[in-house]
Amino acid sequence: MDTARRVLVSARSPDTRVTPFEGIADWLAERLRAGRFDVARIPFEELRGWSFHPGTGNLHHASGRFFSVEGLHVRTDRMPERGWTQPIIVQPEVGLLGIVAREIDGVLHFLMQAKMEPGNVNILQVSPTVQATRSNFTGVHQGRDIRFLDLFLEPGRVRVLVDSIQSEQADWFLAKRNRNMIVELAPDDDIATGEDFRWLTLGQIRRLLLRDNVVNMDARSILACLPTADADSTDDSAGASPVHRSFFGSPTHARHTMAEVLTWFTGVRALRELVQNRVPLDSVTADGWYRTRHEIAHESGRHFRVIAAEVTASSREVASWTQPLIEPQVPGLMALLVKPIDGVLHALVQARVDVGHLNVAELAPTVQCRPAEHTRPDGAPYPPYLGQVLSAPVDSFRYDAVQSEEGGRFYHAQNRYAIVEVSPGFPEDVPDDFAWLTLAQLTTLLAHGNYLNIELRTLVACALTLP
Repeated sequence: MDTARRVLVSARSPDTRVTPFEGIADWLAERLRAGRFDVARIPFEELRGWSFHPGTGNLHHASGRFFSVEGLHVRTDRMPERGWTQPIIVQPEVGLLGIVAREIDGVLHFLMQAKMEPGNVNILQVSPTVQATRSNFTGVHQGRDIRFLDLFLEPGRVRVLVDSIQSEQADWFLAKRNRNMIVELAPDDDIATGEDFRWLTLGQIRRLLLRDNVVNMDARSILACLPTADADSTDDSAGASPVHRSFFGSPTHARHTMAEVLTWFTGVRALRELVQNRVPLDSVTADGWYRTRHEIAHESGRHFRVIAAEVTASSREVASWTQPLIEPQVPGLMALLVKPIDGVLHALVQARVDVGHLNVAELAPTVQCRPAEHTRPDGAPYPPYLGQVLSAPVDSFRYDAVQSEEGGRFYHAQNRYAIVEVSPGFPEDVPDDFAWLTLAQLTTLLAHGNYLNIELRTLVACALTLP
């Protein structure tokens, strides 16, 4: 409860003398000018250290580390009987995403980094203090040491505020997980940060989340894990907004108890079926995928491409490298329907099965799809609630911005994130795979891994912007 209360104080602090908000855009622009950044597409044969295995066609690194692109055959209880085959990123090692926190002037601040990623549409974004794969922090990349890494791997000098293992995009990764951490320095434990880092309050980050493509995916994932429940003992007061009561009040104000939520979700995981088999990348041609010198793509023009890139980044631990990247063909829509129930804002979430999930299903936004793939003659069936989001009046959108996905593996992957408030008469009875949860219930679940997918974690972070 103490951490949740301090999170609330930081969220209510829209500015700080340490890093005035009006200077953040100039700081990012200056760091962009100060570095040398270039990302160029190249044919696969120009990848250094990467090659297609002659027996399987799998795209892998000579070190055996980092990641590989392989084939995945998947079958679920709601797919055609023979299932589906596609390329998938296999990266079994658990990476580290970490933010250093410190109390300044009585307010919790977070040390954020202006970081370049090769897939970022705008090169630099506000990122965690540390963002590294195990291959990076064990030195496989043969680059410079990662700053502040010791605070997370040997945390004796810090207080751990957040520590959980969370999933990443399950339609492009097979069972990918990262350790999400926030560690707090003592107030008198100052550290030299340098020009790539700035101390920001959660209130300042809330303001940045209102803008397109500023706060990167990894930062959103970690910040969503901050505890919020029971932060404010006065949340029952008449003046408390439905959003405030949903985030910072008690989970006991929810339509469903946590025991009911866990029973429902465990039941979905037990009853739904997800069978995954890694197969040679060459075998995905059976489902319409093809490979040229420059890409692996689907003949329908849908889904995504695998491409290769040459990267130069003067501010990174390694100044130049090549790597494969996933490039989505069309942007997605990640939408959360919300509604006050008994004066507390509730979010309609779904228990979603995706091809790369580690444990069958995770909680996801109400709508998670690529609308362009559902409006073609050969498109998939319309997902539940997509029609309601696409036809919702403009004034019902409580949040609406474009956010980037992880730029280390995905090229120019952007999705529209929206929070849409439905009318009071909107049904509270929903299909079996859906449930109404408060935001405090969602942040409570985030103390544990593999409950909320990355898209829903982003929307939890974005919901912090709601008045």
